[in-house]
Amino acid sequence: MQSSRFVFLDRDGTLVKEVGYGHRLCDYELIDGAVEALRLLRAAGFRLAIVTNQSGIGRGIFTHDDFAAFHGRLLDDLRAADVAIEATLMCPHVPDDGCDCRKPNPSPLFRARERFNADLAGSWVIGDHANDVRLAANAGCRGILVLTGHGEEESRRLGDAPVDAIVPDVLAAARHILRRDG
Repeated sequence: MQSSRFVFLDRDGTLVKEVGYGHRLCDYELIDGAVEALRLLRAAGFRLAIVTNQSGIGRGIFTHDDFAAFHGRLLDDLRAADVAIEATLMCPHVPDDGCDCRKPNPSPLFRARERFNADLAGSWVIGDHANDVRLAANAGCRGILVLTGHGEEESRRLGDAPVDAIVPDVLAAARHILRRDG
């Protein structure tokens, strides 16, 4: 089976507006340009997956069912826009749980490599947190920090994390990827 290049996307603050533990349908709102960005990436041959830490579940702020309803709305909207998401890799744990599925741990992307034959060296991670960029580095991908969501604040927390680009939003990230790899 031929390996596939992926773009792994953070959800909150990257694809949907950051509202702090987003789980209520009334708070759901796609970020401007998100659908166009995903269409551009798909047209260039990238497969798409969402990688999201959802510690609100572990903190008891919302349930798995709340997550499923909110996330399902996103997936439905993307499907209606003819954008296929291959997988959602979600961590429900709090940071102190010591799990292996929480970003920046690369295990979720390693599982994607096994399940989908993802070419991690040819793949990208886009997110609004320094840990999204660290996830990319830990898994052997390239990382882009978007300045939506927590991105402005997180850009000061990057330290020595190797970031390929810092861009205004996910549409700018997609265009950057296409200039580099498209």
